[in-house]
Amino acid sequence: MDRLLLTEVAPRDGLQNQPILVSTAGKLELIRQLAKAGLTRIEAASFASPKAVPQMADAEEIVAGARSLPGVEISALAMNGRGLDRALACGTPQIATVVAATEEMNRRNINMTLDQATAAAEEVIGRALEAGVGVRAYVAVAFECPFEGPVEPAAVVRLAERFAAIGAGEVVIADTIGAAAPGQVTGLLQALLPSLPAERIGMHFHDTRGFGVANAHAAIEAGIRRLDASAGGIGGCPFAPGAAGNLATEDLVLLAEKSGLATGVDLPALIEAVDVAGHLLGRPLGGRAMPWLRRSHAQSTGIPR
Repeated sequence: MDRLLLTEVAPRDGLQNQPILVSTAGKLELIRQLAKAGLTRIEAASFASPKAVPQMADAEEIVAGARSLPGVEISALAMNGRGLDRALACGTPQIATVVAATEEMNRRNINMTLDQATAAAEEVIGRALEAGVGVRAYVAVAFECPFEGPVEPAAVVRLAERFAAIGAGEVVIADTIGAAAPGQVTGLLQALLPSLPAERIGMHFHDTRGFGVANAHAAIEAGIRRLDASAGGIGGCPFAPGAAGNLATEDLVLLAEKSGLATGVDLPALIEAVDVAGHLLGRPLGGRAMPWLRRSHAQSTGIPR
């Protein structure tokens, strides 16, 4: 059976902008539950400035506690040299780094021009690779920027090609504010696939306008098998106005199963992980499919969830 390779981003992208500070123990419990559900690639933390993103101040402890999980590939965000130093010092096995596709988003986010941000990311990627650490390179606001509007596919392709050329193992195209529709996903991938093989491309969708699952389906139809998702749909970006929650992992897993794609994820166990996240954040969570999934689980087990 064809397989979808999921990267679970709830512990990092999902939690980073939440108003409730989650304890280190709580974050590690969530990561363990996600791993128990069969998620083998987990973005666990961000080595951002604790002043800028206080939720991620315990990144070292999270990586140290999570990296020993058997069969699980742990990664963490490192946006600059200082973040990379911290990531390397605590033995992070894989890092992710991000450059926005527009000038204004880079200026507002990290106070750099696009060229400066790209050069900084290339330095981070190069140093990580020299240290034997894997790299996922994100192209943010790949479809629309909250400050500049629609983004030309050519700008995204140029960045993706640069990251791939210097050795990033995976280039992730991110719909950071959830502005894309399926036709745009198809169009961008048609522009990108001639220069970058599908197995090196990941996709990261938000569900701001309700198109998250449809966009994932468009990517799958185009041959992409690497996608990010967040348990319960939690997420958002502290530096991107209008960025609602991520595509929910449970929605993506259900889509994959209905499309004949294996994920290795156990949906009942994933529901338990979503409930752990909901308990930590003090509110019920769940993607669009969650009401149906809960009813289905109750009918099959006789145990309501």
